Amino acid sequence: MSGRVTVLTGGIGGAKLVLGLCRAMSADEVTAIVNTGDDFVHLGLAVSPDIDTLLYTLAGKSNPVQGWGRAEETWSFMEAVRSLGGEDWFALGDGDLALHVLRTQRLREGHLPSAIVADFASAWGISATMLPMSNDTVTTRVVTSEGELDFQHYFVKRRCAPSVRSIHVVGAETARAAPWVVESLLDEDSRAILIAPSNPFLSIDPILAVPEIRRALSETRVPVVAVSPIVAGDSVKGPTAKIMRELGFEVRVDVIAQHYAGLIDGLLVDERDPPAVLDVAQARVDTLMKTLDDRVRVARAALDFADSLRR
Repeated sequence: MSGRVTVLTGGIGGAKLVLGLCRAMSADEVTAIVNTGDDFVHLGLAVSPDIDTLLYTLAGKSNPVQGWGRAEETWSFMEAVRSLGGEDWFALGDGDLALHVLRTQRLREGHLPSAIVADFASAWGISATMLPMSNDTVTTRVVTSEGELDFQHYFVKRRCAPSVRSIHVVGAETARAAPWVVESLLDEDSRAILIAPSNPFLSIDPILAVPEIRRALSETRVPVVAVSPIVAGDSVKGPTAKIMRELGFEVRVDVIAQHYAGLIDGLLVDERDPPAVLDVAQARVDTLMKTLDDRVRVARAALDFADSLRR
């Protein structure tokens, strides 16, 4: 058994777990498969929010307060856009522009997203392997009380205010997994596969909507552990609990386990959640990740849990 670990991730919570893994073990043995369902074009630039959040986090450049965007960011560009009447609901910082401009340029030159991500990670000294879930265009759409919205219009422009009626992922059924994604999931010598405590509906489901990825996850012989996004009966940050209620689910860990039914062997549950009977194995730990030490602790707990399932 090698020490390699693959994690499905998206958003701030996922980036915290990946950072914890990179501190708890050798970073070059960590592979992150990242959600690209919320990628979009803004002001003519290709933006990949979940990938960029992970890049900033692993490179030590993220805003420690927000959890997204760059530390010590400035906003001269957005001020100029606003003065000209341009759309300013999605803020692009001056330093943040570098990723979007270079990504857009390289996409126009015909480079694949997976190659662009790898080059960005290498330039910033990131040892972990970062893989977009697909090089094909996959788009998360949210059907709400205000009609069908692009993901970023729902999440950022409307700040998740409209009630959610359904979520669908356009293009996923014909999308192919990016290179090395399936191979990482099926590598029998790997230590574990983890599903980060990212929003199951908005961040993880788009990854699982790619048929090759879902099939590989269901067929792998490696222990698969999901980290519950529910802490003490609620979501820590973001709209997970709100969306669950609007879709008719109770905010409980057994609902999370059922959501991943057939794909996971175990669920890492926050110790403050009430006792629950699950159809998969469970372990309990404090899953709140406020500090770097917290992130390392949760990562180690997930790895130890996976090891116990293998045994």
